[in-house]
Amino acid sequence: MSITSEWNLKQKRLTETIRNPSLFAEAKRLLVDMHSSVHFAEMSGQKEATLIDQLWDGMQNYDFAIMPSEKAVTIAWNIWHITRIEDLTINILVNETNQVLSDEWLSRLHIHVTDTGNAMSDDEIMDFSKRIDIEALKDYRIAVGLQTQKILSKLKSEDMKRKIKSEGLTKIFNEGGILEHPDSIWLLDFWGKKDVAGIILMPITRHQIVHINDGFKIKQSILKKKKYFRT
Repeated sequence: MSITSEWNLKQKRLTETIRNPSLFAEAKRLLVDMHSSVHFAEMSGQKEATLIDQLWDGMQNYDFAIMPSEKAVTIAWNIWHITRIEDLTINILVNETNQVLSDEWLSRLHIHVTDTGNAMSDDEIMDFSKRIDIEALKDYRIAVGLQTQKILSKLKSEDMKRKIKSEGLTKIFNEGGILEHPDSIWLLDFWGKKDVAGIILMPITRHQIVHINDGFKIKQSILKKKKYFRT
């Protein structure tokens, strides 16, 4: 069974249980398990390698900045994208507090980018992927995951149907999480139509596996090819 096939079964069950008060305990256990599996084992203290550990394993720093084909992105971009979106949505929209990313983190990461990367051109993706400090990116993802786990542990059944507030969406835009570009700003409308359960289902769970799976496809291409579209 493929990564996505296994995940889809869990995602289906989470969708069935997350808004049902009598099944919320099951939903919460499943959610924590799913979230842990797309983060580094170091984040949750697991002994077994997680999906992202497996993706990371055997990769050299320069591999994260390879765009194997014209239709592909990079592994660095995929990891940044899902981590930024998790940071913005779980902290600002669900928990109604501040995101993890800060000037200190940007300094460690060696970048100035604060958005999700949705509107980046190929040139911008390549420049970003070459500039970012890969070990700092791993540390940032761990920090975001730890914060998410704290928030998930406090959630109650009655929180699930709470609507996303416009103030949070404005905060994300004002802090540069989303850009005023057609390929970026649509996310505010997308997130604004959701409740807390909706944010958990997409992007906190399903969205992550989509991009990690894409990362595995890129990794396979890197291992097989000698020539790439962009390096």
